[in-house]
Amino acid sequence: MRIEQLEYFAAVTQHGSLRRASERLHLSQPALSEAISKLERELGVTLLDRRRSGARISQEGRQLLQHVEGVLEAVDQLRVAAGDRTTTARAVRVGTVNAATATLLVPAVHDFQVTHPGSTVEVLNLQQGEIDRALLEGSLDLGLVNTLSGDDPPVDLLGTDLLHGRPVVVLPGGHPLCAREAVTVEELRAERFVAMRAGYLMHRFAHRLFGQDLPSVSHTTDGAEMGKLLVAEGLGLSLLPDFSVAGDPLERAGLIAHRPIAEDTAVVTLVLRRRKVAHAPEPVRDLHAALVARARQYQQARAS
Repeated sequence: MRIEQLEYFAAVTQHGSLRRASERLHLSQPALSEAISKLERELGVTLLDRRRSGARISQEGRQLLQHVEGVLEAVDQLRVAAGDRTTTARAVRVGTVNAATATLLVPAVHDFQVTHPGSTVEVLNLQQGEIDRALLEGSLDLGLVNTLSGDDPPVDLLGTDLLHGRPVVVLPGGHPLCAREAVTVEELRAERFVAMRAGYLMHRFAHRLFGQDLPSVSHTTDGAEMGKLLVAEGLGLSLLPDFSVAGDPLERAGLIAHRPIAEDTAVVTLVLRRRKVAHAPEPVRDLHAALVARARQYQQARAS
């Protein structure tokens, strides 16, 4: 067994396919596949499920992944202790539904960069289901998702509640409804509406709020960031968690505003998810800690 074989397996799980891993490793795909096949034969397990649509980590591979990552982290620490300056810092991959990007994620990445100047954070904008699957398969290290009260958490992932908030109406700055303390469902239904696409929590919440009588004129988009841009351009109103809007650069510039929904009591929670592993790599642990710390600061600032 060679360290390179473990690195190749970790690269396939991280990048999600043999093709993408081979591109990142600058290695031909057949050579990469054969190296992992040799590792499988040596270990006596199937690490990858190979199909016509591509190769994905197997159930046995998931169980062994944390041990592989632990070995690779120990090897990196050994190389650093020996004075090897060529060690490449591990990239931390974060999937997000674009929740609290400006108020939480970006500041946390900044904090992480200060303590890990040579490390890389890759942020992927995905839907919640995609994030949970990628976490289980090892292609993501951390995931930021929104949940509603009563949602059941996935049994195979660990979750840390970061922020609790309320769904709010997002309006263009200067919109007549900005003069209201709260916006009613009927007032919102009468406006052009910017909806989140199916697969996002706020799509589900909008259908719960409006029932069968959805706004007659609407646009659909992926994620909060594009939704806020469309609202800022006056293309409609939207529904988002308050922590996705408060402190956003568009709000600070007066281009968007937000108001509570009259008589609505729903609670949205921003959850930080990760795989159930005994020992996560140090960069993953530190970014996790930075996100938790920033969430605590944000909550304290709101309370004061």
